[in-house]
Amino acid sequence: MISDFNDPELSGKYLGTITKDFIQVSEILKEASYQVRSRKFSKYPIFPISKTEQPIGQLLLNKTEKNLDWNYYITYLDEFIQRKLIAEELQEDFIKAYKDPDEFCCLFVVDGVFTSFVYIPYPED
Repeated sequence: MISDFNDPELSGKYLGTITKDFIQVSEILKEASYQVRSRKFSKYPIFPISKTEQPIGQLLLNKTEKNLDWNYYITYLDEFIQRKLIAEELQEDFIKAYKDPDEFCCLFVVDGVFTSFVYIPYPED
């Protein structure tokens, strides 16, 4: 379930549009991640992204309103455990693989049956 940044399918098919969007929305996502952590909702914010509606998390940025390729949602690790998208016995593996949320954004790409976690570094200030 947990994939690394170099997933070949991800690189070829998705990385360009994800990167193009990310440049526009990274500050919003970084602030949302900070708010989730500072308010103690979770240490592990996750941003599901999809081109169509999907049920994981709350809609944060609608692609049509912001002229983006992807819709951006916000949730955290607990919802992934509750929905059994990450098995409870793999929770520690996820936590070990989770990158510093001050430096990296954890995206969960959802496109039809294809799903993958991706960590994208926030641009330097």
